[in-house]
Amino acid sequence: MDPLDRIDEIIAIVEAARSVPMSRTNCMVDRGEMINALDQLRAELPSELRRATALLDERDKIIDAGRREADRIISEGEAEHARLVSVNEITVSSEHEGARIVGEARAEAQRLREEVDDYVDTALANFEQFLTRALASIERGRDKMHALREIGTFTGEETERPLPF
Repeated sequence: MDPLDRIDEIIAIVEAARSVPMSRTNCMVDRGEMINALDQLRAELPSELRRATALLDERDKIIDAGRREADRIISEGEAEHARLVSVNEITVSSEHEGARIVGEARAEAQRLREEVDDYVDTALANFEQFLTRALASIERGRDKMHALREIGTFTGEETERPLPF
């Protein structure tokens, strides 16, 4: 019999018992019958209690396993978060480093461009001076040549003489 049915039976015995004269709450029950019913209840309870205890223990194990799994998932999530933050920090750091390197390269390119411009300007100025001197020399040579021609025509020399080469 189910322990709850046994408890219902004990309640029925108490309800059916005769009241003690001059008392509303006290009753008279057969001691042997009550002891027998309680012994039967005790005999039935341990197996039910063992099953209930086993179920409670199983429930506690499932809850503990769930908590451990939740803790594991949370710690994995935190580790992944830390990894992603670290990757993000590395990315940001790399971008800053890249921007710094590009800035330095641009500054170096500008410096080299200015040096090349200065070198070319200096070379062109030197070439200009050379050409100016060459033109001046050519002009002087032409002037001498014209002057010699004029001198040669004013002297009124006789016939043409062969050149003394």
